[in-house]
Amino acid sequence: MALETIELEDVAACVAAGRNPRPQGPYRVQVGNGDLTFDGYRIDDPVPTGRQLLDLVSARPAEERLVFQLLRNDDLKELTLDETVDLRTAGVERFIVFKSAESHRIELDGQVKEWGACVISGRVLKQLAGAADKPDYGVWMEIRGAEDRPIDDNELVRLDGKGLERFFTGATTSTEGAEAPILPMRDRRYLEGRGLTFVEYREGAQTGVILRGYCLPDGKYQVAQADILILLPRGYPDAAPDMFYAQPWLTLALSSRYPRQADQPLIFNGQRWQRWSRHNSDWRPGTDGIWTMLKRVETALEIAA
Repeated sequence: MALETIELEDVAACVAAGRNPRPQGPYRVQVGNGDLTFDGYRIDDPVPTGRQLLDLVSARPAEERLVFQLLRNDDLKELTLDETVDLRTAGVERFIVFKSAESHRIELDGQVKEWGACVISGRVLKQLAGAADKPDYGVWMEIRGAEDRPIDDNELVRLDGKGLERFFTGATTSTEGAEAPILPMRDRRYLEGRGLTFVEYREGAQTGVILRGYCLPDGKYQVAQADILILLPRGYPDAAPDMFYAQPWLTLALSSRYPRQADQPLIFNGQRWQRWSRHNSDWRPGTDGIWTMLKRVETALEIAA
């Protein structure tokens, strides 16, 4: 009598289809490494422990390994050796195994995450931030009191130094267009960490933040510093800021004229601001913040012509 062949229930396929896996195994789960490269493995237990997941990939000794669950929203959850995870629950899709006995904490786009290796690449950071499919997005490492450092996709950043390493992602391009309490705590913390002087204003139905004495690209404009105004829409930070504004009005040093799409005024806080009409629709609610908008400002000021 032939034995009945039981088809593997692909957990990732179930998640993609929006349904829970069946109550009994066997299951196929995705297990990857610190490069977020995944392979499929068979497991029969619907509620495996961290140790069982390590056994799947022959990761021994288990006491010198870490296993994380990579959640559907790209967040990470560490599993101890004896902690269980229910594969029948919607959203349980992938796991990451690290050859390490300790994890490292990072902050990415204002959210604290645990990472199981002492290095992390720019590509992995973008993937964890949900920006892997955005070719015009970059990732930066926050440098306190200095210019933030861009991280290339293949660049490895060490995480075993003193203190919490902070990273943020945002658009590396800014599109010119003709039309198109105030700050959250994490925004304030970011601005303070960069040593920027800022003031929050509310004027009627409008709210905004003014960056005082913001340093401009060297030699590009008629002045070295300017105040930058960012108006915050209703619903921020889930809603995206649009344009930004400068005071005094900026002219290009080489031509003594205004940059393109930067010749219209806005009256705010009793001042006549220069409107920089720059639009970007790639805003991620719950992830992006003032750091994203500021990177757009920096890019626009750098490439203006």
